[in-house]
Amino acid sequence: MEQKNKLRLKTYSMLGLATKAGKVVSGEFSTEKSIKSGAAYVVVVSEDASDNTKKLFSNKCKSYGVPMYFFGTKEELGHAIGKAMRTSLAVTDENLAKNIINHLKQSANREGEEE
Repeated sequence: MEQKNKLRLKTYSMLGLATKAGKVVSGEFSTEKSIKSGAAYVVVVSEDASDNTKKLFSNKCKSYGVPMYFFGTKEELGHAIGKAMRTSLAVTDENLAKNIINHLKQSANREGEEE
């Protein structure tokens, strides 16, 4: 469990780094827009998002071939990127996204995976 917490913290700090680099868009509208425009390399949706939001992003990401993960709470995601609560965000830099995906694979629930 300790290892998993370290990985979660590392994932949050990677999201913060990506934000500082200007490579994160957040909020439902901006995230959806980045998926449709092909700018999103990975989408993160909070685990406490509504079922409708989870379904919306799940379907969008599937149809546009964008990896998507359920990770953290709205508060944690918002805090990680220095904003208020955020239900969804997208990373728009390929290399940062690859790095974040590696961390997410180890610490988050990919869609359809259980703890």
